[in-house]
Amino acid sequence: MKAPNFLLLLLLLSVIVPVIIQCDDNLINQICRRTPFRDLCIATLEPNTNSSSSDVKGLASIMANIVLGNASDTLNYIEGLIKQAPDPQQERALANCAELYIPVVRYELPQAIDALSKGHFGFANYCIADAGKQADACEKGFSGSAKSPLSDRNNLVKSLCGIAIAIINLLAKRLS
Repeated sequence: MKAPNFLLLLLLLSVIVPVIIQCDDNLINQICRRTPFRDLCIATLEPNTNSSSSDVKGLASIMANIVLGNASDTLNYIEGLIKQAPDPQQERALANCAELYIPVVRYELPQAIDALSKGHFGFANYCIADAGKQADACEKGFSGSAKSPLSDRNNLVKSLCGIAIAIINLLAKRLS
């Protein structure tokens, strides 16, 4: 009797587990479809091990943390480039970018993540939107002959901010 029970349990699990996983993937797809960068959203959230068991608030939190991680990596990259800047014009532009990213990484994004966890979605959105604006300001700081070595990174941070804001807006609508 034990063997048939085990086989029945195994059969049920083989049917139920894919449905549960599909539902979680469906949530990611449903949410990402409503963001400005659907493919980037999916590519960012699906590999995250916590995404599959998260609700909308969890996905918003994961995305906010991913924004923080990318902004931190960009700041570290900027600090390395400053040491190797080929000319004073590029060094000034890079130093300006560091000044823009430091408060984003140290204060704004951690405050956004904290606000999100407490249900203060408006403040979280404000902080994340400002982080995107700072990435854009960094990019615009390169003018004339000083081509930005940060374009890809700034654009990624700005795009991730847009995704995080869209998810938070969806979360706020669901809870209002």
